[in-house]
Amino acid sequence: MQVATTSKSTTASSAAPVFPTQMALFVLVTVLFFLWGMSNNLTDILVQQFKKSFELSLFSAQLVQTANFLGYFCMAIPAALVMRRWGYKAGMIMGLTLFGAGMILFWPAAVSGLYTPFLIALFAVGCGASVLETAANPFMAQFGPAETSERRLNFAQSFNPPGTIVGVIIGARFIFSGVELKAPQVAAMKLAGTYAGYLHSELMRVVPTYLVLGSVVLLFAVALSRMKFPAMQSEHEGEAGDKGTFGALLHYPHLWFAVLANFCNVGAQISTWSNLIPYMKQYTTVSERTAAGFLTATLVALMLGRFVTTPLMKYISASKLLGLYGAANVLMIALAILRPGMLGAYGIVASGFFLSIMFPTIFALGLKGLGPNTKLAGSLLVMAIVGGALFPPVLGWIARSTGQIAYGYVVPLIGFAVVAIYGFAAPLLLPPSGNTSPDAGPLTATIGHTM
Repeated sequence: MQVATTSKSTTASSAAPVFPTQMALFVLVTVLFFLWGMSNNLTDILVQQFKKSFELSLFSAQLVQTANFLGYFCMAIPAALVMRRWGYKAGMIMGLTLFGAGMILFWPAAVSGLYTPFLIALFAVGCGASVLETAANPFMAQFGPAETSERRLNFAQSFNPPGTIVGVIIGARFIFSGVELKAPQVAAMKLAGTYAGYLHSELMRVVPTYLVLGSVVLLFAVALSRMKFPAMQSEHEGEAGDKGTFGALLHYPHLWFAVLANFCNVGAQISTWSNLIPYMKQYTTVSERTAAGFLTATLVALMLGRFVTTPLMKYISASKLLGLYGAANVLMIALAILRPGMLGAYGIVASGFFLSIMFPTIFALGLKGLGPNTKLAGSLLVMAIVGGALFPPVLGWIARSTGQIAYGYVVPLIGFAVVAIYGFAAPLLLPPSGNTSPDAGPLTATIGHTM
């Protein structure tokens, strides 16, 4: 009986269209995935740049990721409540405004010459990104037939890696100066009284990049505010007075396992990426810019993974692919731990391919069958991104305690193991036909209702 049900579900998924009829809006919202991708991986560059500019330990430098991803935790539920009242469009505009304003704050932070104002600015950027993801991910999952929600969200998320690649390239080109002083040079500059000026000039290199990006984001918010959004059928929940409740979410075990999996996935992903440059600086002789090139290669692998794997979901279940990719990344990170150096770095680069489908697939599977509870559930899945705030400092603490960054990579290894378990277990947890809610209709857009 289970085999027949699975076959029927796969057939329905293959026949249903992936893209909505309103392609202009679909394309516009897809741009958001590109924008926050640029920001998220610029933080990997900032870890190394602030480590140099403020002469920080790796643990202290990883507070960059903590500040950024803590914003995800703090703003996800407020964002869901805003969207439950005013819809997805309001959430996206609110997110873009916070996002852009946080980037603009890099200017006064740099003028102050202190580390804490940068962390505050990054927290604001993370808050904005949290609101954007709380809005854009469920919007894309619902913007078409429920049977193809994973494929549609994976397609939209495929434009996140190009953003991350552009972000790293911009950071490596405009933030990294290429000047890496040896100990004797530092001693000579301190004796001449020029070392403090050098550190300040390195710090100021982050300002132009963030000012330009912040301005672009704010202009995009203005453009989006003038667009008409269709209402989702799930947004009609307000007509019956049912907007969903957090209490109702307790009845969906597949959601809570998805939250745990997303926590571990994002934590593993961010700690893997943000430590690649320090990893290569410890175990190889490459420069910062060359190490940044390896980070770019990781993101290219991520992009290729999404474009290659998304079509496969027409023939292989998304949950099975998730389990296989999680297991593959356990092996890639194990290689980085056991063979530190260029071979381990290649393993980290390869892990990007298997990371490709994790976030959107976990997100889409977690939202299955939630009906009027979809927005609140989406906020919990976005809150789980706080894993990106907690995993990197733990990795940094292990590296500082042992003197070996490679040993710290056991942290993302555990995270990917949890993702693999979730992928293989998901079919046992999902409701029949992806729908347990008596009020949950098809997650499609209706025409004629706009904000």
